[in-house]
Amino acid sequence: MADNREAVGHGGLSVVRADVDGIAVLGLDGEVDYQSSSALTRVMPLADEDPGRRLVLDLSQVTFMDSSGVNALIAAHQARQPVQGWLRLAGVHGAVLRTLQLVGLDTVIACFPSVEDALRP
Repeated sequence: MADNREAVGHGGLSVVRADVDGIAVLGLDGEVDYQSSSALTRVMPLADEDPGRRLVLDLSQVTFMDSSGVNALIAAHQARQPVQGWLRLAGVHGAVLRTLQLVGLDTVIACFPSVEDALRP
């Protein structure tokens, strides 16, 4: 398992990456907004890379997400479909969950209570 910490955006978001059994897991901490969403997109593994084809985003430490974050999730989800991959979200709660529910994204991208649950087949 690889574990790399990288700060993205303008102090509002940090990302830790781990590869677990061929699945890329990104742990996000902070806010996903206009300033940090493009950096988040850059640190997400490409969908055609083996550990990027299946991706879990741990949002349990994300305190805020705006439409830029929603758009980044949609793009990541759509990029994985042609290569039979998937994007799963873990630990979504509070204002972030309400945002995803408001736009209906929680019905498009699978949401799980924990990373462990999201990693299960």
